[in-house]
Amino acid sequence: MYTDNDLEQAVEKGIFTASAVEQFRVDALQRRNTHFADEEDFKLVSSFNDIFVLMACALLLLSTGWVLQGISAPLAAVVVAVLSWGLAEFFVLKRKMALPGIFLLVSFVGSIFAAVVLALGLPSENGFMLAGSIAAIAAWCHWKRFKVPITVAAGTASAVVFIVSLLVSLFPILKNYLSWLMFGGGLVVFMVAMKWDSADLKRVTGKSDVAFWLHLTAAPLIVHPIFSTLGIFDGQHSTATLALIMGLYILLTLVSLVIDRRAFMVSALVYVLVALTKLLDTYGLAGDSFAYVGVFIGFSLLLLSGFWHKVRYQLVIRLPASWQAKVPVIQ
Repeated sequence: MYTDNDLEQAVEKGIFTASAVEQFRVDALQRRNTHFADEEDFKLVSSFNDIFVLMACALLLLSTGWVLQGISAPLAAVVVAVLSWGLAEFFVLKRKMALPGIFLLVSFVGSIFAAVVLALGLPSENGFMLAGSIAAIAAWCHWKRFKVPITVAAGTASAVVFIVSLLVSLFPILKNYLSWLMFGGGLVVFMVAMKWDSADLKRVTGKSDVAFWLHLTAAPLIVHPIFSTLGIFDGQHSTATLALIMGLYILLTLVSLVIDRRAFMVSALVYVLVALTKLLDTYGLAGDSFAYVGVFIGFSLLLLSGFWHKVRYQLVIRLPASWQAKVPVIQ
């Protein structure tokens, strides 16, 4: 069994031509009656060995951190970060394993962030600001060495934490608007994601993988402030509010179709489930309401998945030509 990464390496070594590989992909997708760009493909697991190595790495790192935290919590975080980098030298750089690579990147950047916060004592705006900046630098160093796609998202998220902490430190009144600061950060991450996406509209290189993780990072940062402001979890569920939530979800669905990414729909799904459940509860279907909502939403998502390309085609061809040039190709 071979992967897209194997094909790309074969092209680099001159075994196959780039055009031959692309024709092969097109032929394979036509036989599967699907479209490569719309599949939102990304590298995760190539074999069960990836899962085996992930479990072993997690066991080693968690156990090491647990043993050393009694001596010094910051030391434990630093050692876990060093081990994460060392393990990546073999399993990512040499073995090209995607799933362990993702875990080791998160472990490395997260441990660096935690080490700074723990070393400074109680969490504070200044602590998060310093930790965010150092974690962003650490993510950049990891990217230069290993090129794990999720690294750009981790570094961008760390930069958002740094900027938000800096703003709150300079203007304490902004502490009351943290959600909207994160919303602004989410928009920045989204724009970075679109830049990576626009560099690989056919989604056949690693740039698409980078964009995938950036979109996955941006989605909750954008979606949560919007829906939480509507008070759906605070008992504020008037019919008008619920209708607005459904309208927003439809808008997010249209955005997802245009950019050919499903992250926004997934991030907003929990809010829609709660909104519809409470709406049915209001009209006397308490007890079974979640089941009814699950059937409706599940069927709707499966229907959209089955006709994703056709629906997206009809939507994108109605956009201005300048917009169409910046989103994945329509075939």
